[in-house]
Amino acid sequence: MAHVEALLEGGEVTLLGRVLESSNGAVLVRVTLDEESRLAIHKPVALERPLWDYPDGTLAGRERAAYLISEAGGFGVVPATVLHEGPWGLAATQEWVGEPDVAPDLVVDVVSPDEVPHGWREVLRGETPEGEEVVVAHAMDPAVRTAAVFDALINNSDRKGGHLLRMNDAVWCVDHGVSLGVEPKLRTVLWGWAGQEIPAEDLTRVERVRDALAGEMFAQQLSALLTEDEVAALADRAEHLLAERRHPLPRPGWPAIPWPAL
Repeated sequence: MAHVEALLEGGEVTLLGRVLESSNGAVLVRVTLDEESRLAIHKPVALERPLWDYPDGTLAGRERAAYLISEAGGFGVVPATVLHEGPWGLAATQEWVGEPDVAPDLVVDVVSPDEVPHGWREVLRGETPEGEEVVVAHAMDPAVRTAAVFDALINNSDRKGGHLLRMNDAVWCVDHGVSLGVEPKLRTVLWGWAGQEIPAEDLTRVERVRDALAGEMFAQQLSALLTEDEVAALADRAEHLLAERRHPLPRPGWPAIPWPAL
């Protein structure tokens, strides 16, 4: 990832188009350095909308922090993400996964109850405005499970199905601006393993993050992006996951599923 990070940090940004569904002014850009270029999503701090429950720091800083945590633990689920000076000032710039005209494979979908794919698990049941019964279901393979453990670690409060992208055999996670808060706020579509034991390989990833936080360099990197309390809460969540060794359960008093789910 180091090569891609260097390109995204030092390259020239060319605007290609606005991401219409984005609530915080995200744009698709091409970043070019030394005749090499990458597509990326560019999220300027200047276009962020204030959030009452995330009063400190920036969404861009949380995007970068989520990438650093993914790399430190060996999760490998967040595309290369840097802070970059662009046309609107400081922004989170994240490598685009795949090609814009090629849809990624789904790992979460809304289907009728009798159309849930084999090996998937239903996590929510409801109905359309026309009264048709539907369910939200997700794939249950190890790559998706690793994403669920990562979300528990970073306290992701907005893991929609559309934020999970499967390209080839990899599952990528995007959009982490509302994560890493102090108060427990896990809100996700990936509840299929709730209460189950976390696999050893994913516990090892959590352990790597815990150990990295004990080192001065990684702690300083995160302290430039998050508050002291948020870094401490991340360390506490890592310790809790390692002690309990189980996927968390939905908490009472807090919505378990983001809306919209996709």
